[in-house]
Amino acid sequence: MKRAQPRSSSRRRIQKLLSTARSGRAAVARIEAVSREFLGLPYSSTLIGSAEQPEVFVASLDSFDCVTYIETVLALAGASTPTQFSELLRQLRYDRGRVEWKKRNHYMTQWIRNNRRNGTIRRISPPVPGRVKARVLNVVPGLRASSARFVCVPKQAVKQLAPQLETGDVIFFASTRKNLDVFHCGLLIRNAENLRLRHASRSRGGVVEQDLDEFLKSNRMAGVIVVRPTGDRIR
Repeated sequence: MKRAQPRSSSRRRIQKLLSTARSGRAAVARIEAVSREFLGLPYSSTLIGSAEQPEVFVASLDSFDCVTYIETVLALAGASTPTQFSELLRQLRYDRGRVEWKKRNHYMTQWIRNNRRNGTIRRISPPVPGRVKARVLNVVPGLRASSARFVCVPKQAVKQLAPQLETGDVIFFASTRKNLDVFHCGLLIRNAENLRLRHASRSRGGVVEQDLDEFLKSNRMAGVIVVRPTGDRIR
């Protein structure tokens, strides 16, 4: 069966980005190189689809929200050809890679669960006890409410977790709302002993990099979840 190809993606632009990614052999180097290419691009929600509108597989390279940014970077870092990029992006975005609105990973606990199952990421075991959170997820119009339980590291314990974190790790910020699991996500970049957050920020209007500590101090949250891209898919 012919695989769905994303709309609005230039093969020439993808090939150029893939060449940038291959400039670093290690997965962390490829993730760092590709994510840097998008710094300064505008924030925008580019996905097409809803309960009333058919889903369209989109790959924007010119603007991002926080989720499409990490999906695009991981797909480019793991691919050797434009076709592989499209395949990886589809697997990252949709449950079992099925391009349907209801199969899109709308909530980040679903994103984590489904991408752990397909081998793209793995959880990092924190050195401190996590907190179990229970949520009833119902903020997406037209999507049936679902229950979620997850473990996150409290904000005040992130300093203890920090020595384990590496460039390319994906960090999710857990919401304090009872009907939402995660309110934001981004990529971690280690600069000597300092951790930076590279992310598509709505409040800052685009893809930016800032100190992780600064983001933690500026935002109320229930805690963080960190996952690591695996060598099986990001190679």
